Amino acid sequence: MLKNYMEDAVDSFLPHMLKQYPDICRCELCVEDIKAIALNKLKPAYFVTHEGLLFSKIDEMTTQHKADLTSELTRAIDIVSKNPRHPKQS
Repeated sequence: MLKNYMEDAVDSFLPHMLKQYPDICRCELCVEDIKAIALNKLKPAYFVTHEGLLFSKIDEMTTQHKADLTSELTRAIDIVSKNPRHPKQS
């Protein structure tokens, strides 16, 4: 099975990031857009084996990895909040 670990990292980190933005839409479309925008900017981390998953998890603990995730998710949240693909809710 080929897997991009970055998808798991974004899925794991995004809920913590969204807590800092109480007014942003959390509908499925907006959340998927945030993930897609962030993942398109983050360096992929593909793995095939269990050992590859372990190395990816170790990398997740680095300060740079957290900074990259925070930066790209913040940017994606800002883009989607200003330009949702659905009418703004009042």
